[in-house]
Amino acid sequence: MRTFKLAAVALAAFVSVPAFAQDAAPAAPADTTPTAPDGSRAFGIEPYIGVMGGWEQFDNERNHGIPQALNADGSLRRGYRLAGALVQGVAGINVPLGPVFVGAEGNLAKGVSGNINWEYGAAGRFGVRAGDSGMFYGKVGYQWVEFDHYSALSTGNTGKKQYGDITYGIGTEFGPKDIGLKGITGNAGVRIRAEVNTYGDFHSFRPMMGLITHF
Repeated sequence: MRTFKLAAVALAAFVSVPAFAQDAAPAAPADTTPTAPDGSRAFGIEPYIGVMGGWEQFDNERNHGIPQALNADGSLRRGYRLAGALVQGVAGINVPLGPVFVGAEGNLAKGVSGNINWEYGAAGRFGVRAGDSGMFYGKVGYQWVEFDHYSALSTGNTGKKQYGDITYGIGTEFGPKDIGLKGITGNAGVRIRAEVNTYGDFHSFRPMMGLITHF
């Protein structure tokens, strides 16, 4: 009799398990949405603006790079500086593609020392994403450079001379968490940018650094 009762209890338990499983709420499906290494969306559009400062040094040699600055009589203008400090504004968009990204940006720079007057241009960017909103990238574009009081001989006494050529550069962007500051940025906010560019066939050296606000 005892054996019969134990068998009945076991049978009842066996039958009740599937019924209990049917009554339980189904488990939530796993989130399979792809993300970038920094946890942000893997695909989308990220606009940004920024301000940067730096220095540019142009070649100033005969028949190489930017032509030498001349006086009205054709003699070399002593003390003319094809170099100086710059303040630059940038605006653009990034298009995340999983762990990589592509994008485009425009820039406008003003010389604050030397004889560089204005610079402006546009470039495409491409690179990889890493860390908390971090990036490593290359860029290529076209840049126009205007010098003030450049050469009365070659400009018809206008005092300004403008050149345009292809530019290349490499750079990085990183948020405060990436440099150990336990930062305030998440997937949007402020990045620090550092980059180096060159003009034409390596006729200039242009290191820049600044802050980029992305959305």
